Amino acid sequence: MDAKKRIARIYLILLVLALLGTFFSLGVGAVKVPPSDILKIILSRVPALKDKVAPTWTESHEVIILKLRLPRIILTFLVGAELSAAGVIYQGIFRNPLADPYIIGASSGASLGAALAILLFSGMSLLGVGPIPLFAFTGSLLTVIVVYVVAGITGRANSNTLLLSGVAVSSFISALVSFLMYFSDQKLHQIYFWLLGSFSSQGWKEVYINLPYGIAGFLVGLCNLRALNIFQLGENTAFFTGVDIELMKKISLAAASLLTASAVSVSGVIGFVGLIIPHVVRMIVGPDHRKLYPMSALAGGIYLMLADTVSRIVIAPTELPVGILTALFGGPFFLYILMRNAKRDFRL
Repeated sequence: MDAKKRIARIYLILLVLALLGTFFSLGVGAVKVPPSDILKIILSRVPALKDKVAPTWTESHEVIILKLRLPRIILTFLVGAELSAAGVIYQGIFRNPLADPYIIGASSGASLGAALAILLFSGMSLLGVGPIPLFAFTGSLLTVIVVYVVAGITGRANSNTLLLSGVAVSSFISALVSFLMYFSDQKLHQIYFWLLGSFSSQGWKEVYINLPYGIAGFLVGLCNLRALNIFQLGENTAFFTGVDIELMKKISLAAASLLTASAVSVSGVIGFVGLIIPHVVRMIVGPDHRKLYPMSALAGGIYLMLADTVSRIVIAPTELPVGILTALFGGPFFLYILMRNAKRDFRL
């Protein structure tokens, strides 16, 4: 099969899965909504069709679909896409398939920001936005900046110093979060639940918060894919082919960090999405970032949307934090990658 036709077919399959997954997710939960009602409710919001659709559904079903499930599904898709796209970039920068969006402290910084918001500013809002997303977003970006500054103290922030600086700063910030949790008393459960990762109370407001930053981060990353491809051949090769390595790293880190911060600020810490999805998609379409990046974003959105749907129904009427579910899937997959790489290195 022609390569372009194969890629087009994969995109078509992913789009069909996204539509079917959305339709399925809208219908299931503590209250089941018939497929006919879902279709009519959605069509009734299309200006050209709303007068032609007879309102045979109940008002409660309309509220469940339009105000509860639809924004949550859109948000889970966005967060999954952002984490997966960020994972592609981080794995490209570090040239390591085990790198993920949280590798240089984005999640620990967001956790510290969220913990501070819960402890000090709970109940407050700015322009209708609660403090937790704002503090988590700010904490995530500031931590990445600190990591980059620390890594560049010796002169040039190469991949190894970035990785080590990220581990060190993340460990320190994680200790601060634990310290805050120790003295949080009645707010301990709220902080702990945020750290598990969940979309249980998220709605249209969080979609509007997330969307502009996610789009901006994705577009910035999209402009740097050719340089990232060349960089995979080695820093020396990239340098002699005219790639500004330092600029490429800064742009890539900015894009990936913006994507990660945007995702974590509205969802909490959801691990392994940015590790699993890029790795699986790479096995299907190859290492070309121009295909890998957008396809991973699409696949990641579908994956997290379906994982969140399972988290809503597996112990209904209560729900399981989706971060627990992705960790249950991601942990064994991480070990699989680790063992496969170890066997490959042993053969070499």
